[in-house]
Amino acid sequence: MATIREIYNVLFDFAPADMKLDWDNVGLACGHFDAEVHRILVALDPMPDVFEEAKACGCELVVTHHPLLFQGVKQVNSDSYAGKSLLYLIENGIAAMNLHTNLDCCPGGVNDVLAAKLGLENAEILNPMGTDRQGRPYGLVRMRTVPEQSLAGFASFVKQALSCPGVRFADAGKPVRKVAVGGGSCGSEIDAVLAAGCDTFVTADLKYNQFEEAKYRGLNLIDAGHFETENPVCEVLERILRQAFPEIPVFRAQNHRDETQFL
Repeated sequence: MATIREIYNVLFDFAPADMKLDWDNVGLACGHFDAEVHRILVALDPMPDVFEEAKACGCELVVTHHPLLFQGVKQVNSDSYAGKSLLYLIENGIAAMNLHTNLDCCPGGVNDVLAAKLGLENAEILNPMGTDRQGRPYGLVRMRTVPEQSLAGFASFVKQALSCPGVRFADAGKPVRKVAVGGGSCGSEIDAVLAAGCDTFVTADLKYNQFEEAKYRGLNLIDAGHFETENPVCEVLERILRQAFPEIPVFRAQNHRDETQFL
């Protein structure tokens, strides 16, 4: 049976740790590298419902996109969210591993999956950060020209393609022609998206003032939700794990979802 180290090596060969952004935290947050794994649970977020499901399914390893720990932890106790989660994992013999911005940036990761979901196959990388061992560029935002269409029509397509409960959008008075996409919180990339000549940007967690400024800056904005723009990458993690370790059952968390609700 495979060890956590062997699983780590396969996943981080696909999304190398050196592709992450400087502020990020990726890797094995909790667990023994030499421990054997018989079952794996995959989810977007390291949430208590995910850990409870891992225990119920007999999984010794949880693989997520988002990290459980962002900042240095000075105390591990039940008074903090992170501490309580770590205690649960340790007490139940469950390891937690995550691939975050390295999975956003790598070829075939979060943003290539998002681009493909929105019909932007073979999208170009905006401002590549470097190249991988195969000579492929990697970076955060993807972009591609699409057949001209209305913003309302494209926003409706995005909602359907990503199974969003709703999307927020701002109309800059332009048809959709050149689209940029960035899963999760990529509002900081607006200047770069505009400089690249894009008229439409699909991302999440956009701020009020960014919507207010959109029409004056000439950029259509679509906020499709953090969970919805990133969750499709779980299919990739599942596929990699199943192909590399066919003897290990790999499950997708069934109880985890976007906690944002709409009326």
